[in-house]
Amino acid sequence: MVDAMLRVFGPSCPPAPIDAGQCAALPAAAVWIDLLEPTEEEERLAEAVLGANIPTRDEMVEIEPSSRLYEKGGVMFLTMGVLFGVDEKEPSSDPISFIISDQHLVTVRYIDPKPFVVFGDHAYADPSLTVSPLGTLMRLLDAIIDRLADELENSGREIEKVSGHVFQRQRSGSDRISTDRLEALIMRIGSVQRLLSRVRETGVGAIRLLTFLDSCDRVRADEGAHRHVQSLVADAQALADHSTFLADNLTFLLDASLGLIGIEQNVVMKIFSIVAVVLMPPTLVAGIYGMNFEHMPELKWDIGYPMAVVIMLLSAIIPYLLARRRGWL
Repeated sequence: MVDAMLRVFGPSCPPAPIDAGQCAALPAAAVWIDLLEPTEEEERLAEAVLGANIPTRDEMVEIEPSSRLYEKGGVMFLTMGVLFGVDEKEPSSDPISFIISDQHLVTVRYIDPKPFVVFGDHAYADPSLTVSPLGTLMRLLDAIIDRLADELENSGREIEKVSGHVFQRQRSGSDRISTDRLEALIMRIGSVQRLLSRVRETGVGAIRLLTFLDSCDRVRADEGAHRHVQSLVADAQALADHSTFLADNLTFLLDASLGLIGIEQNVVMKIFSIVAVVLMPPTLVAGIYGMNFEHMPELKWDIGYPMAVVIMLLSAIIPYLLARRRGWL
């Protein structure tokens, strides 16, 4: 859980978070109002500037994907799931709302993903990045898509490592990979798959949001913003195609790992079967000479016991040599 925070960005805006309890109104120069885990006081301040209601977390989560993008009273409400938790090895996504009017951009979020942290630092260092709400939104979306590209690159490198481990020959003289090692590889594949699914979820949401923006009159009226949106759509589509390619590779590696585990299990079963065959003739001989019949001439021979032992050894050695010769062992 992140701490509640209200930040404002724009010319002459303070770099420190706003204390809603001691602030009657937000700075007039505020262009981007960022609400992180907002309190009721912070929501009221933002609503007073925006002139529209701020959605609550429950409303953001309950919104159907097909209803997350709409315009009402000249204000656009855009909601999309954004990737977070990658550095903590717990990738997930959570909805973030972008509310944009002619003068302001309000973001409502209950997570603190890396693109917001990085872009917020850049915006404080260079206020020219947040001179217009539409331009600020474009740069935020650009940062989110760049983050997705980075994670896809990391996923691709991890897939290459897993592939090398799956198909690498053992240097210890055996070509087989231990089952424990294969199980560890499957766990790594599962981790990459989880990250990829979250990246694709965010990518699909970004494509839908950008496509909606591309159809808005406000964006089409701004030639620079329109070109920027089209560029971001192309980038997001390319990332979606690349994520599909990586997902196919990951599926192949999973199938290969499961196949190798099946081979290992078959080898174990084959060894057990051959051992059973090798021990079967000696068991038969021992069973014959263990019977308590009165007339068994071998029981009175001086060499009866050594003969029985030799027969049992030969009956075990011959099937074993046969199996070795045919490559079963």
